[in-house]
Amino acid sequence: MKVLIIYLIIINVATFIAYGVDKAKAVAGAWRIREAVLLGMAFAGGSLGALFGMLIFRHKTNKKYFKYGVPAMLCLHVLLLIWLVSKSR
Repeated sequence: MKVLIIYLIIINVATFIAYGVDKAKAVAGAWRIREAVLLGMAFAGGSLGALFGMLIFRHKTNKKYFKYGVPAMLCLHVLLLIWLVSKSR
């Protein structure tokens, strides 16, 4: 369980940073992080970091697959985490 918690912290911080970097690059008109990478990071466990990144940086909030997909992934991740915790007891 400790390893899972450490993984979730790392992936969420990395995802949050990726959303911030992509927003900064978008404003500067520079190279961007692919949307598939941003969604993939959220799917890999970084959904909370993605949601915070979307809200704080106001990034990707109008794209439907981000607007609805990231919160859906977060719900799925919370349910999965609840299931794993209940199963480990």
